[in-house]
Amino acid sequence: MDLKPFKKPIYITRPILPNLQAMQDKLKQIWITKWLSNNGYQHRLFEREIQKVLKVPCVSLFNNGTIALLTAVRALNLSGEVITTPFTFPATPHVLSWNNIQPVFCDIDPVSLTIDANKIEKQINKKTTAILAVHVFGNPCNIYKIQKIASRYNLKVIYDAAHAFEVELNGIGIGNFGDLTMFSFHPTKLFHTAEGAALTGKKHELKKKVDLLKNFGIKNEEEVVEIGINGKMNEIQAALGLLVLKIKNKERMKRKLLCATYRNCLINTEGISILGEESNIKNSYQYLVIRIDQKKFGRSRNFIYSKLKEYNIFTRKYFYPLCSNFPYYKNHKSSGSKNLPEATKAVEEVLSMPFYGELKVVDIEKICTILKNLKTK
Repeated sequence: MDLKPFKKPIYITRPILPNLQAMQDKLKQIWITKWLSNNGYQHRLFEREIQKVLKVPCVSLFNNGTIALLTAVRALNLSGEVITTPFTFPATPHVLSWNNIQPVFCDIDPVSLTIDANKIEKQINKKTTAILAVHVFGNPCNIYKIQKIASRYNLKVIYDAAHAFEVELNGIGIGNFGDLTMFSFHPTKLFHTAEGAALTGKKHELKKKVDLLKNFGIKNEEEVVEIGINGKMNEIQAALGLLVLKIKNKERMKRKLLCATYRNCLINTEGISILGEESNIKNSYQYLVIRIDQKKFGRSRNFIYSKLKEYNIFTRKYFYPLCSNFPYYKNHKSSGSKNLPEATKAVEEVLSMPFYGELKVVDIEKICTILKNLKTK
């Protein structure tokens, strides 16, 4: 196999896009109505379709995931301290800080990389009002144990499911667990609306409150009943989402094949492991993530990350650095590495690989061969 650098850059991901003519037809509909925001036709239709896809009772659409999470925190009247994971995108703890809430970091499970439910209780005190957990790389958290803990201590539960679109646990949509779940529709995701998000839940009264909060708290032309924010998804985002829904399954099947190729190519490579797939979990096929054990592989994750660039292969140290190491969090009591040994280890080993439908099996085979050739003999 030719191991020369790829002629064109191999990125970590590329967004799927609908037929341009189909998008123009959607835009024509919007231009005719001149209704660009505030719960227009495309928005209402898209909300109904997303509810079916995610298999949830309630959905509220948003302009992006961070605003959706901010709204979730406000809708549940959280305060004091909230237990969360350091191994996540900055938005997760930031939404707490923006609501004047102290993030309390809990270590992660070494296999799933999600918050370790067995370590949550020791972080709970009188100030704790909720758990904000993340389905990292689409791996579901230990939702049943988390809910038991939350019920025991009367805590709310929010899930950040930015990576978990269409993930199901035993046939149940992942957005049915906890009080509210956020799904991101950012263009780096398999399913996207260019920018956008959704909050899902089980209680219709809570959805009403969420919908008020995302629209300035406006109830009608003469009543403003909540201190709200502008989190509305516009008609163009919704229209794009409707079209991307039609092509997402084809992209999923392509990624399923590429995932199998990665696994087949790397299965016997000492020092390289791929996050596992479980039979009772429907995979989001959002990311293809490997862990590099430097002692066994002979090379560090950082070395591999830099070396692959020489072959025009672009990966990502996802999530690096830990949120607990950010300047404004690092002095928190819960941020010490002794409190977060598994997260501290994982953040130095995890590497997100190129993974999108435009890639071919031979591309993945070449990437894996290059990777294996970097191993010390």
